[in-house]
Amino acid sequence: MAAPKKQTPIDLGSLARAHTVGMVETLAGYANGGVLVEPDIRIRAISMLLDRGWGKPAQTHQHTGADGANEITVILRTIVEGKK
Repeated sequence: MAAPKKQTPIDLGSLARAHTVGMVETLAGYANGGVLVEPDIRIRAISMLLDRGWGKPAQTHQHTGADGANEITVILRTIVEGKK
């Protein structure tokens, strides 16, 4: 009886990248679909294309109020252990 054949792990990233052109064309088709495609689907496709082509916009933080509400505090601590 022959030994079972060892399976090679699938490189999912590489497999997905192989379909990039077709998937971008599909998204573009939805984005340009006009009345044939529901508006929410068109908007999502446009957003996905722009995010991948130009990067996602920077996240903004809520501004602090006059009384310091919503203040963002950053605390940096350095711990140094002395050698004995």
